Amino acid sequence: MKKIGLSLTILVVLLAGCASWSKEHIDPVLMARAQALAHETLILDTHMDIPYRLEEHNEDISQRTEHGDFDYPRARQGGLDAVFVAVYVSPQREENGTARTYADQTIDVVEGFWGKSPDKFEPARSAGEVERQFGNGKVSLLIGIENGAPLEGDLANLKRFYDRGVRYITLAHGKSNHICDSSYDPHRKWGGVSPFGRELVQEMNRQGMIIDISHVSDEAFWDVLEVSKAPVVATHSGCRRFTPGWERNLSDEMIVALAEKGGVVQVAFGGMFVSTRVNQKYRKRWDVMDAHVEKHGLKGQARQEYIEQYCAAHPIGRAHVRDVAMHIDHVARLVGAEHVGLGSDFDGVGEHVPVGLEDVSKYPNLIYELLKLGYSEQDIRNICAENFLRVWKQIADARVETR
Repeated sequence: MKKIGLSLTILVVLLAGCASWSKEHIDPVLMARAQALAHETLILDTHMDIPYRLEEHNEDISQRTEHGDFDYPRARQGGLDAVFVAVYVSPQREENGTARTYADQTIDVVEGFWGKSPDKFEPARSAGEVERQFGNGKVSLLIGIENGAPLEGDLANLKRFYDRGVRYITLAHGKSNHICDSSYDPHRKWGGVSPFGRELVQEMNRQGMIIDISHVSDEAFWDVLEVSKAPVVATHSGCRRFTPGWERNLSDEMIVALAEKGGVVQVAFGGMFVSTRVNQKYRKRWDVMDAHVEKHGLKGQARQEYIEQYCAAHPIGRAHVRDVAMHIDHVARLVGAEHVGLGSDFDGVGEHVPVGLEDVSKYPNLIYELLKLGYSEQDIRNICAENFLRVWKQIADARVETR
């Protein structure tokens, strides 16, 4: 077990906590307990877009970096032990036929993290490996593909990526693909999951690959739950109760069904996921930008520059770490604390990180909020990693049963 001295704990708390919550009263005793828990408990985050962020700012994440939400020093400061690194593949790459090649190149980048810094990063390919590596001072790195486009309609590619270390696939992203419809895409190509998608879900069960339903449409969600024989997960989503009408988050009915299937909701941290106020402003801002882009036919760099300029000129505010805790609490009250975990989407939400949860050094602040809500230390251990690891093992066991 990892240990830190109490005096160092309080010092770190005062420096890190007060910087974020300068206008709030922080209970130093409870915060010290939260900090200690963060460094004694296995913390697994199921979604970070580290390669995506490094494409814009190529930095050495084994050292403290100027940009982004993740690096080794901050991870150790926050008690983070394991992270699923997202191999994000944009929908456009399915259209231009580069999806599989790009995914392979990005996996090469992830392998370079532990290849260049084996004293700080270590690959993990199973729940058991994550547990065995806990406490060795390194950050365990796991791989998930965000958007199933790299499969390119060939089930053989599923085993190929599994053999490369990929352990979950987010079936779709911002647009409907050859697998299923996206929650973001108004053009519903399949009305749920495609015929190939149904075959894919069954093959993912056989391979022991985790099925991630983040980003998919409601119809696709229900199709996946119908077809899958194993639990499924949402690696980075929130509760629609706090963001009415936003299909990207899960409704209460979907959360209940996911839990009944044995799955887990990994709560994302971004303000648009967790704050009603931020979500409303976020959606309105995108409506304006989409209309402008369509009216003026903006594409490529011109589109990107317009979006960046508009966002800079029209800030929408930030959520608070307490908002993230409320989503965790909502899932726990609805289906039990054994069906919720952490899936930050760090390095993927840009400006939308919450106050008090700005990067991977701040997990103790979230634990503090959960302690304030009355969660036990065992509940917190379950939320931080054990729930997801349990489900992952069940998915691996289902693989054995189907062979």
